[in-house]
Order: sequence, then C-alpha cells, then structure tokens
Amino acid sequence: MTAPLAPSADEARRWLQEELAKPGYSGARPGLLDRLATAFSDWLDSLRFGGVSGSPALLLVVLLALVIAGLVVLFGIYGLPRLNRRSTRADALFGDDDTRPARDLRASAERAAAEGDFDLAVVETYRALARALSERGLVATSPGTTAHSFAIRAAVVFESRRASILDAARVFDGVRYLDRVAAEDDYVRLRDLDRELEATPVDTRVRSSAGALS
Repeated sequence: MTAPLAPSADEARRWLQEELAKPGYSGARPGLLDRLATAFSDWLDSLRFGGVSGSPALLLVVLLALVIAGLVVLFGIYGLPRLNRRSTRADALFGDDDTRPARDLRASAERAAAEGDFDLAVVETYRALARALSERGLVATSPGTTAHSFAIRAAVVFESRRASILDAARVFDGVRYLDRVAAEDDYVRLRDLDRELEATPVDTRVRSSAGALS
C-alpha cells in the first residue's frame, strides 16, 4: 500500500518530525555554542556609536573604555594634578591662596620642624622666602608664578646666591609636587638662605631690573 500523494497537514507534520528525528539530521542541528555565537554576532551588528554601527562601533566602545580605565589608574597612582590648580587671587602663592605674611610662614615652618615634619617645614620656609621678597618689593608673585620662575627672578636680584636659590626651588618642587621626603638638612639650608636674603641689602638698580622680569 502506497502513501497518499496529498497528505493532510497533520500527516505532513508527523512525516517531517519523523524525518528530522533520524540520526543523519541531529549532527546538523546548531548546538548551544552555535546559538550563543549567532546571538553575539547579531548583538554586534545591532551596535551603534555615533554614526558608526556594527563591529567598528564595538571597537570604538572598547577603545573609549581603555582610555577611561587608563585615566582612572593614573589618578589612582599620582592623584589629581596639583600644578593646574591655579588661583585667581592676587595674593596666590605657587598655586594656592595664602595671605599669610612672611613672619607667620616662618613661624609655621619652625613649628613643623620642631615636630619633625620637615616636608611642611621646607614648603613653608620657601613660601616665607618668596613672601618676604615680595613684601620688600624685590620680586613680584602672581597666580601663575611657579617656584622655579620665582627663583629665576630672585637670582637676578641676588646673583651671588643664584645656585642656592635655584636649589631651594628644586627642593620645594620635589616635596610639594613629587612626593619627595624632605630631610632636616633640606629645611636648614632653606632657613639659612631665607635669613641671608633677608639680611642682604639690594641696589635699587638691580631691584628695577628684576621687576621687569615679573
């Protein structure tokens, strides 16, 4: 007996299920990994980033994520850049608002040194040195003045102490911005330099030439 040439819908469905159940078809069926790969490919093709879509958009997203991760790591290691924290006040001193006169800065440095905090003692002493020269009208400071640029101006006024002044700026920058640990000798050198400059009279002609640099 032969099968009817025009089976019903139920018969056709049953024949198809029986045919697909045979071992020859099972190996051709997509497995779980195949279905996951297909779904991932479809997701990539659906991505859009700006005017770019598909796999190139994924590349842009990955690159952006890498850049952000790199910045997070840098900030975690070095902290936020302090050199860019500029003040708009006229009495700013090396990036920070500081209205204290030289005598108060010196007193702060002496207290820090007595407590063994030579990092703070070095920073406060260099600030005191700079404030003292500014108060005497020898070297002007502004919100954008750095410790090094101040030292260059001060070296014009005190040419004989040029090397010591530039070294003081280097020590200040190392402690203030590069996390260098100050030693007692660093503080003593800066304190002695501050005292020497304070006691040194300045020719008015040199004072005028230094003012032109500020």
